[in-house]
Amino acid sequence: MKAVVQRVSASSVSVDGAVVGSIGRGYNVLLGVVPEDTEREADLLAAKIAKLRVFKDAEGRMNMSLSDVGGGVLVISQFTLCADIRKGNRPSFTTAAAPERAEQLYEYFIQKLRDEGVQKVEHGSFGDDMKVEISNDGPVTIIMDTDIWLKKV
Repeated sequence: MKAVVQRVSASSVSVDGAVVGSIGRGYNVLLGVVPEDTEREADLLAAKIAKLRVFKDAEGRMNMSLSDVGGGVLVISQFTLCADIRKGNRPSFTTAAAPERAEQLYEYFIQKLRDEGVQKVEHGSFGDDMKVEISNDGPVTIIMDTDIWLKKV
């Protein structure tokens, strides 16, 4: 499972001109699911994101988590994170999980964030053409891949 985690002052997602999810301070998370992913990867990634400490403390150091600052998470499904670009110039998406499985793990991941204590979890509309507005804070962007923790690489 792959995620691009961006610290934001605000983020929202729209489908057909209507906002379907929005947060203030927190993380915008672009989530990609590969065929080998299971609930184990979703559990690990949700726990890491919930505990990630990249918000500034009183001394200006990145030392605070979502719960410390009362932040939210906006989760957007992003199969293009799983693109294979080894050959040619046109990406292949055969390395992304099948839509049915990806959606199941996407929904599971969203629930796991809530289970980890994240008070506000919003999300996009799986599989739809979405417009995402992100007000990066910093910017701070962290790329996470569960393979690094589960020794798949």
